[in-house]
Formats: sequence, C-alpha cells, structure tokens
Amino acid sequence: MTTARPRGRPRSFHDKTDQNMVQSLDRALLLLRVLGEAGGLTLTELAQRTGSSAPTVYRALTTLQTHGFAEMEEPGQLWHVGGGAFRVGSAFLRRTKIVDRARQPMDRLMRLTGETANLGVEHRDQVLFLAQVETHEAIRAFFPPGTLGAMHVSGIGKALLAWMPPARVAAVVGEGGLARFTAQSHGDLASLTDDLDRTRARGYAIDDQERAEGMRCIAAPIFNAHGEPVAGLSISGPTFRIDLADTERLGALVQAAADEVTIATGGTAPRDRA
Repeated sequence: MTTARPRGRPRSFHDKTDQNMVQSLDRALLLLRVLGEAGGLTLTELAQRTGSSAPTVYRALTTLQTHGFAEMEEPGQLWHVGGGAFRVGSAFLRRTKIVDRARQPMDRLMRLTGETANLGVEHRDQVLFLAQVETHEAIRAFFPPGTLGAMHVSGIGKALLAWMPPARVAAVVGEGGLARFTAQSHGDLASLTDDLDRTRARGYAIDDQERAEGMRCIAAPIFNAHGEPVAGLSISGPTFRIDLADTERLGALVQAAADEVTIATGGTAPRDRA
C-alpha cells in the first residue's frame, strides 16, 4: 500500500483574483525582476520603475537583503541582485541534465570554431539562455545565463521553431509578434516559415544579423526521446569572423555538437533531420 502525497495546491489554485495574491510578495518579486534586468539601481530609480513608494521599496529591499537576494553597493548606494538569488535560481538548471551533458561539447565547439558557444531552451515563447562558453576573442557575443530573447531573431529560437508543429509556431508568433530589430529581421509569418523550411533542410539555423547588426549565429536543435526539440546549441560572433561562405562547415560542427548532447541525454533525432 502506498500513501497518497498531499496535494501541492489548494482548490482555489486556478483563481487568480487579488484575494489569492500576496501583494507584498508580488511587489518583492517584481523588484527582484527589475534588479535582474538592470542592476545597479538607486532606491529612487527602483521606486520609479516599479511604481511603488520609496519606503515600500526600501522595506522590500531590506527583506530581500536579509535573505541574500539583494545587496547594496555602498559607493552610490546602488542595489544589485544578491548571491542568494543565484543559488535559488540555479535550481532551475538542476531540473535537466542537458546543461551538464552540454558542457564538454560546448567547450569543444568553442575551441574548434573560435566563437562563443551558447545553450538555450524555449521558455514562455522566448529563448532562455542556460549556459555559455565564451571565446577568448576581444569582440564577442555575450548572452549570460538567464537572458531572454525573441525566438524569431535567434539562431537557437529558429532551430527550435523549425521542428515544432506549425500550430505551435503560429502560437509563438501570435503571442510575441514579429518585432523587427534590424532590416534583416523577419517581419511576417510567410518569411519566417520559408526560413524554417531551409533550416530543416540543412539541419541548422542561421541568424544573419536579425537581432543585432554585425552579428551572426549558427544553431542546431537538441531532441528528447520523442524526437521533440527541447534545447538548442549555437555559436555566435561578429560577421567579419563568421562569414556566410563558411556557414556550411560551421553548421556541421554545431549540428554534430547538438547531436552529441541529444545522444548523451537519451534523445532521438526525428527522421526528417538533415
């Protein structure tokens, strides 16, 4: 006989009315998110960005500081995210073995290509970067863990979208839209769909200055046991080092590294994989 575990949520779980929201916690989490996005903000700046009074923000900050989630830098009295937030946030990475299994392939990929290697997943219709192995070059791409980006202008995002069902792609586009960041960005679903078709045909995606002028990214998907894309691995760097004429060679290296992680995590590439 096994004893049923207590339920993890109350019966009113789906009720999102104000009475089920802890307002002080809601404000503190908003404050923590603003700190994470900007960092190095004064009390006044935090109050303005969160729409709360300075005394309210200060009480929340001191509470977060007590638990190590926020800390103040004395010169200028600037507030930053504390080490406690990193330790708790790292629990997200422990939910999957992909980060651990991808470390060596990413390091090898960086050494073979000379460019920064990145690992990311889809999170709420965006790309969430989980890990990075930086190149030693002075000019390089930088996507620290925790960074979020639009999927349609990201190499990893397009590598994931290319193997998602069309309905899922339409849902992602419908939710986030197709904002244009550069002249190279896809501004409509038809253009993006054509790109995703080419991505599946060759086995890897190319972000050709679609998010930032002068930067290119080549990415390939990582699959689970059901052949579904669950993560993406990429290299990114300036266009003067990642030449379009060299994308076939670099794409093969990125695809091989992604396939290595797929196999290491018990995944299987779908049959239409190039």
